[in-house]
Amino acid sequence: MSSEKAEGLILRVTDFSETSRIVVVFTREFGKLSALAKGGRRLKGPFESALDLLATCQIVFLRKSTSGLDLLTEAKLVHRFHPQERDLTCLYAGYYVAELLLGLTEDYDPHPGLYSAAQDALQSFTSSQTTSTAQLRFELVLLREIGQLPDFETCAACGAQLTDAKSFGFWVSQGGLICPECQHEEYSQISIHAGTAAALRLLSGENEQAWRRLNLSPQQFKESRQIATTAISHVLGRRPKMLKYLS
Repeated sequence: MSSEKAEGLILRVTDFSETSRIVVVFTREFGKLSALAKGGRRLKGPFESALDLLATCQIVFLRKSTSGLDLLTEAKLVHRFHPQERDLTCLYAGYYVAELLLGLTEDYDPHPGLYSAAQDALQSFTSSQTTSTAQLRFELVLLREIGQLPDFETCAACGAQLTDAKSFGFWVSQGGLICPECQHEEYSQISIHAGTAAALRLLSGENEQAWRRLNLSPQQFKESRQIATTAISHVLGRRPKMLKYLS
């Protein structure tokens, strides 16, 4: 077994024995990994009480060559997730980030951009004023990073550029928007306005500053929320559990 170092976000902590825990961590360097933390339930030891849900830690672990659990040997706290006091929406949004990373990422499949997006989202959740937009941003970056982002540029049916129409349909099974000429009653689709499509392009793009300047109208937010939820649920195979606390 080789010793590795990484920075990671704690996604799940499960008691394994009277003294040990199993920890799932989404790391910048290696992606998601599961490890046994021997002595992880003790207040004193190599983990310094760092193994809390949504805490960011510098970890050292022994990577196993088989399919078994890695062995976590050290964890040093970088910072904890601190939502607004008594603001359960911010707290649940943090749990939602963990749920999506657990369900939609593969073991040892690193995505540094997604790791940064998760950290940015958690930071934004510390202020209830930015929670909703930051949640949308994270969902769309996650879909982009795992190759499941809907196409907001061209029609999923005919391939034409989506430029002139005032509204479009969203065809989740085909992974994108459809122009008015290709919309048919037999398609199960969601209707969104052109302004929402433009906002989704900014929210899902790689420009880190453009999306922060967005000021979504209530209609645009409602439509964007519907698109993100539908796309995430389609890829996950179910509606995320934490969404019932965020609606």
